[in-house]
Amino acid sequence: MSRQPDIQTEMARKTRRGFLTGGIATMAGLAGWAWIASRKLENELQWPLRRVLRVNEKLARGYFSQSRLAPTFPRSAAVAELRVNEDIGMDDDIDAENWRMQVAGSSASIAPVTLALDDIKKLPHSGHVTELKCIEGWSQVAAWGGAKFADLAKQFPPPEKARYVSMATANGKYYVGLDLASAMHPQTLLAYELNDQPLTDEHGAPLRLVIPTKYGIKNIKQIGSISYSETRPKDYWADQGYDWYAGL
Repeated sequence: MSRQPDIQTEMARKTRRGFLTGGIATMAGLAGWAWIASRKLENELQWPLRRVLRVNEKLARGYFSQSRLAPTFPRSAAVAELRVNEDIGMDDDIDAENWRMQVAGSSASIAPVTLALDDIKKLPHSGHVTELKCIEGWSQVAAWGGAKFADLAKQFPPPEKARYVSMATANGKYYVGLDLASAMHPQTLLAYELNDQPLTDEHGAPLRLVIPTKYGIKNIKQIGSISYSETRPKDYWADQGYDWYAGL
């Protein structure tokens, strides 16, 4: 006797069950999202989502250490043309000869110190081939050269109570906040070279930040000012609801 009808009946039953289960799950998901969307905002983000970002920050801070390096690659792995992404705060009129950067809040000087690119180049040269990871989901390997932020901090040290670093473009339209520990990481560079060539305008010439322990949103281009602080500084994308810490 054929069992084909029984098989068809069972398949139909399972199909109905799957449809009902999927429908219930979808409705629950929509209801959950509607509930989240209706919650009070904290720094431009619904508070449940803000709580998730704070948990992520605690986890990232937990496994961060000065000895834990971002993965490095052979020079041959670097892309020939690094993707250009975002130009917020960048000024087409800036050139290396006339560019100046201010360092404020240093314990070595009461007043802000003004530096030229040659002052940065006098610091020990350092470089690495690392992956630039965008929060949008793409990543590319590039070879960077410049000076370690830690070497700049030796010359212009942060006050004893400082816990954060703020960096901004010359016009102040783009700005990032960093925890001091991340800024002092041995792979954090004030970069003026990309793939063994002087940094180009679209990639942040004459000086940009390269910090492979953070997402690309922290890798500010065309640095115009650096300052130390005891309190957490503002951050452009955090003001838009993104994660302030942005650790990898």
